[in-house]
Amino acid sequence: MKRARPYNRDTALDAALNLFWKKGYHATSLKDLEAALKMKPGSIYAAFSSKEALFLAALERYYRQNLRAVRSMVEEMDSPLRGLADHLRRFGQSRDGDTECRACMLTKTLLDATSSETAIAQQARLYLDQLKAEFAAVFDLAKSVGELPPDADSDRLARRYQSDVIALRIESHRGTDQVERAVLAEDMARELEQLRA
Repeated sequence: MKRARPYNRDTALDAALNLFWKKGYHATSLKDLEAALKMKPGSIYAAFSSKEALFLAALERYYRQNLRAVRSMVEEMDSPLRGLADHLRRFGQSRDGDTECRACMLTKTLLDATSSETAIAQQARLYLDQLKAEFAAVFDLAKSVGELPPDADSDRLARRYQSDVIALRIESHRGTDQVERAVLAEDMARELEQLRA
């Protein structure tokens, strides 16, 4: 009997993430997964147990990639507010084909989840909340170094900032001209920089 080819979990999850991000949970068929992961249905279920479990693993991978990007941005910056502003500018400079030109997978998941898919919706909501908490921590850092007044509401600023990031990703996803996106991102970035105490 022919043995199934061994699979690389990271490679399989990257392929699943890319597919689910493009098509969404519902529009992704088992045939789509077979082709993208280069695995037979039995092997997919043996490795991930279900389509939902595979989707949740891919969603976690997406979240962790974004979390690393935010933390990397914080480590590289000499100014918290400038770092956040430059993060927005990066979305405005993205080109067609860049992953930044897609709507946020967490937001898409939250909007697409049906009432019976509570685990998927809850996970997307949790990851969005955790990313917002990371942004709030950067605003706290800005307060501690004197860039923001001590009474600035970090949670409120983080919610606004996350909304700006999501808005820029949606503009990219819908095909807004790159120059227009860059102008919008610059407006958002300057507005953020003007908070400096």
